[in-house]
Amino acid sequence: MTTIIEQAERCLQCKKPSCSAKCPVHTPIPRAIALFQENRLREAGELLFANNPLSAVCATICPHENNCFGNCVLNKKGLPVEFFHIEQYISGFYLQTFKARPAEKNGKRVGVVGSGPAGIAMAILLASKGYAVTLFDKKEQIGGVLRYGIPEFRLPKAVLDRYDQILYEMGVKFRPNTPIGQSITVDDMMLDGYQAVFLATGTSRPNRLGLLGETLGHVHYAVDFLKSPDSYRLGDQVAVIGAGNVAMDAARMAVRKSSCSRVCIIHHREEQDMTGSREEIAMARIDGVEFIHCCSTVRITPDQVICAQVDVTADGAGNRVFEENFGKLRQIPADTVIVALGQGPQADYLRSMAAVETTERGLIAINEDGSTSRPGVYAAGDIVTGPKTVVEAVAAAKHIAERIHAYLSAP
Repeated sequence: MTTIIEQAERCLQCKKPSCSAKCPVHTPIPRAIALFQENRLREAGELLFANNPLSAVCATICPHENNCFGNCVLNKKGLPVEFFHIEQYISGFYLQTFKARPAEKNGKRVGVVGSGPAGIAMAILLASKGYAVTLFDKKEQIGGVLRYGIPEFRLPKAVLDRYDQILYEMGVKFRPNTPIGQSITVDDMMLDGYQAVFLATGTSRPNRLGLLGETLGHVHYAVDFLKSPDSYRLGDQVAVIGAGNVAMDAARMAVRKSSCSRVCIIHHREEQDMTGSREEIAMARIDGVEFIHCCSTVRITPDQVICAQVDVTADGAGNRVFEENFGKLRQIPADTVIVALGQGPQADYLRSMAAVETTERGLIAINEDGSTSRPGVYAAGDIVTGPKTVVEAVAAAKHIAERIHAYLSAP
């Protein structure tokens, strides 16, 4: 394994770096590496933090094979530069050593609803411009999906605790245990002098299978399991239905939180069709998770998941065709079944009290500048796009922070 110093030395300092171009926040990778090599670590940290306030998080949990790592020019002939390891060190050092300070106030107040990736990024970006920011969340601590959906072994909670301190040092007020739309509404916030409100509540409603047996007592949704895994008695055999990163997290957490003799992932297509990152799939295998492909769940019983075999054939154009074969059923033993099929919005209360338009999927509809149908109300993150990556949420927040600033700065 090469060191981060050796990785930095491998960077070609491309004039038109594709690694940066393909990053959703266009991280200035060559410049950060150059500062690192010149022993200007604090400057490198400042550069990364200014570009992406959640740099320390993205360096740890980004799908790097789709962004910087996968688009390094060296990938054409050999091994790409592992910039994310360098970024972890730089950003980790910066978070630990710098002290944030409040910016000079500009006399304007903004409310940020939801303290997940988009909400944290927005609060930092607007506070740095002098806005009085209040961050609201229905949970008791900041982080959203970062704290309540990503396991400790992937993202240490200490990183989020540091962001909590940074927000405090910047003068951001945090109101925990405050679900907007119940005791407090956007109307109330506007009456209290908030000139703009940013909605970033995410998507926390788990998608259902819609099959018989889904209400049985041993069936759980991954998004709920990952919030408090110690609350669950899993038994000896756990079956996870799904093939994304949440399914990987749930399966790997199940391995750690029980004396399970078997944890398996049930996937209805072939291995190449799994939506989880290659790294997370590989780590799940290392942890001992078993993968069952081409197996479509048709029913859950008190002790089994019943699946139909999925036959894969080719059509006249050579495209794969997947067809459930109900003549070939498979019974997979399961003391616990965890459903990990993604999440949808819980935005009914937002629609009713903020009078913002929504899409057919129940997500908040926005204009190009991030504004909703209600003046002064903006939105971004999963509540707009559906579940995406952390870095994509930060990219959207950066774009909309500038639009909010322009809106509130207009004469």
